[in-house]
Amino acid sequence: MSLESLKARLEQLLASAGDSRVYADGLYQAMLDTKVAVAQLREAIGTTTRELDGERVRLADAERRGTLAAGIGDQETSALAEIWIVKHRERVQLLERKLEVQRDELAMADRQLAEFSQEYRQARAGIRPGAPHPASDDAEGARVDVELDRHARETLVRDQLAALKKQLGRHD
Repeated sequence: MSLESLKARLEQLLASAGDSRVYADGLYQAMLDTKVAVAQLREAIGTTTRELDGERVRLADAERRGTLAAGIGDQETSALAEIWIVKHRERVQLLERKLEVQRDELAMADRQLAEFSQEYRQARAGIRPGAPHPASDDAEGARVDVELDRHARETLVRDQLAALKKQLGRHD
């Protein structure tokens, strides 16, 4: 679920914030969805980082081959190496930008999760949205975080299992 769809769902939730229990339940689901999105973003960052590392190696290899070919006067290999150097350099630049955007998105999702957590604790305490923030209960926050982590892991495992079943052609 995207952060934009989470925001839209929260707007609907805020409109029906009269019942603090319903509001708290909706916030909890939004926190869970955000926690899953954060985990997926972390996985995507790992994948992009590995792709970038591999592309940097391919760029270095192409540069080394070009240098060696130029050193022995092999114009054809040198020209081909230059073509590949340009392609690998462009790919490295693209992956660097992609990684930067993914990290920014992760930071935004982390901030959103912290906001949801604070609002959830207020809603559970019966405090209406927009009211001044009381002193936080660290024990309650820690309990909620542990519970969210467990639910997020379960959701990720369920999604991964569904993806594996789909790959294997099983639809149980």
